[in-house]
Amino acid sequence: MQGEPARSIRPAAQPRRIVDVPDARHWAALSGVIIAGLTVVEALVRITMGIRPALDDDAALVEFMERTNRSSLVVVLIDCVLMTTLILYLACLRRILSEGGPAVSWLADLVFGTGLVFVAITLVGDSMEAGIALDAVGGGSDPSVMRALTEGHILMFGSAGSLLTILLVEIAARIIRITGVLPGWTANFAHVVAVLNLLAVPTLFASTHSTSLLAPGGAGVAFFAVFPFLLWFTAVGVAAQRMGTATEPVAEPA
Repeated sequence: MQGEPARSIRPAAQPRRIVDVPDARHWAALSGVIIAGLTVVEALVRITMGIRPALDDDAALVEFMERTNRSSLVVVLIDCVLMTTLILYLACLRRILSEGGPAVSWLADLVFGTGLVFVAITLVGDSMEAGIALDAVGGGSDPSVMRALTEGHILMFGSAGSLLTILLVEIAARIIRITGVLPGWTANFAHVVAVLNLLAVPTLFASTHSTSLLAPGGAGVAFFAVFPFLLWFTAVGVAAQRMGTATEPVAEPA
């Protein structure tokens, strides 16, 4: 009627399409299994390479590096893929731990950040190890370069990595204890990993000879500190998958 205000006509509501959010627990389990597989393959390749000579034996060191440079590059490539997979895993772990509520979300962020720093220094160490292998390609290797790069990267794989590992697993264990987002045994496992890595920290002051069990970045540290850490990742991923997911489908505008 004349004089009445015009009424605005609202468009009909658009139907909302239901989409499935990627399941963090599923991807944590999958990436954890991949990490375990890559760890085993890398260990087997390193075993076939044999034991590195003493760093002060220039002739033997050059001969070893020139003989194993291709295998070293394969190890570096595997480790780079492993670290890339670990980034995916850390994102999933952060999501799972954050299910405990806003009160622990900052702790989950700290776990994620610590893991990224671990990945970063490992990749730097891999680059230094690749530099040793590349220096040995085609002969004419410089033993002083090999020695310097080796002494640099073993610290990253040894004490520095162990300290970051302790921080990561202990914070994750604390969140698990508080919230119950994962089984309690995963927190116990984390404590064991932390103790083993704490024992590995003083290897910084030990011999650099690869035959020494206490050598930083040597077989002892790899077996007693790094390997349990990566095994914890796999165990947590599988445990998370078995517990199921708290993620629900969300609606997305059409």
